Amino acid sequence: MTRFIPGLELNRMYYREAVAPIFAARFPRLKYSAALIGYGSDVLGYDSERSTDHEWGPRLLLFLRDEDHDALAPQLAGALAKHLPPTFHGYSTSFAKADENGVRWMVPGEPGHIDHHVYTHTVSGFVRAMLNIEPGQRLDSVDWLLMSQQKLLEITSGEVFHDGLGELVPLREKLAWYPRDVWLFMMAAGWYRIAQDEHFVGRCGEEGEDLGSRLVCGRLVRDLMRLCLLMERRYAPYSKWLGTAFSRLAYATELSPLLRAAMAATSWQDREQHLCAAYEAVARMHNALGVTGSLETSIMQFHGRPYHVLGAGRYAKAVSDAIADDELKNIYIAANGIGAVDQFVDSTNLLGRADLCMRLRVLFKPAT
Repeated sequence: MTRFIPGLELNRMYYREAVAPIFAARFPRLKYSAALIGYGSDVLGYDSERSTDHEWGPRLLLFLRDEDHDALAPQLAGALAKHLPPTFHGYSTSFAKADENGVRWMVPGEPGHIDHHVYTHTVSGFVRAMLNIEPGQRLDSVDWLLMSQQKLLEITSGEVFHDGLGELVPLREKLAWYPRDVWLFMMAAGWYRIAQDEHFVGRCGEEGEDLGSRLVCGRLVRDLMRLCLLMERRYAPYSKWLGTAFSRLAYATELSPLLRAAMAATSWQDREQHLCAAYEAVARMHNALGVTGSLETSIMQFHGRPYHVLGAGRYAKAVSDAIADDELKNIYIAANGIGAVDQFVDSTNLLGRADLCMRLRVLFKPAT
């Protein structure tokens, strides 16, 4: 059996040992960039042997100048089809025709007739499709709020193997993380979400609604995980990889056992106890950031009722008050603290379409 090689490592070698030499020999003056970015568990570094059954294998994205693309893309594709080896480090370089969902997988190829998975783009076209922005565009705060974290992660993860155009590396640096005030806006919204639900674990449980209590617990665990990713300045992937991304955070060692225990608890009282321990840990994380004055991290009773909470609304207010940009602070108030698009939208169909996300700009009109 072929030894599994993580896709990023495999394709770094694929570019250097197979693709680049073909271009150097046949297109010596070609200006291009090559990378493995965009969709895929291999881009995020989360791939395993299971990933190899579709849209995985020797593959790359090539980028040409706008004025070169239409003329050169077919020539490059033809040269690769003719000169790529049928296999690379045990993996086929040829792929099946795309199925009805656009999915391809490795199949045996014939020398000189490789149906490869090297696609050619322009940087501007790729970025428009991914984020509905232009590469050189000056981004305002609402632009940032309407770009899903998954898409930002796809553009900034992976690796640029060659940037002959000089565009991909600056673009990835520009999109590496949110401007400070946007970051505060999103953390405030994250705390606000927790404030809205933190007492419901007990309230549902007290009424005998154990399933409802478990459901609220799951929402709170997810929101805490996403808040921790924000605190450690990491874009959150979509649900399949959220646990994996969280497990790689500095605070995961302390928090993971608490969150697992909360999810596994069979009584609402135990559920609440483990959540409260997690709240206190995340509150200490907040204070360590230094973005606000130090806040009380102790658990309190919820307005005289027998439910224990952090009082996360205090954190939401303190963080939103720290936003320096008055216009963005007004937007936070006008939008009622809903946060960025993937903090209030849960539809993959919407979050996967940057053009649809941008239609939500109307939600972020500043307060008058």
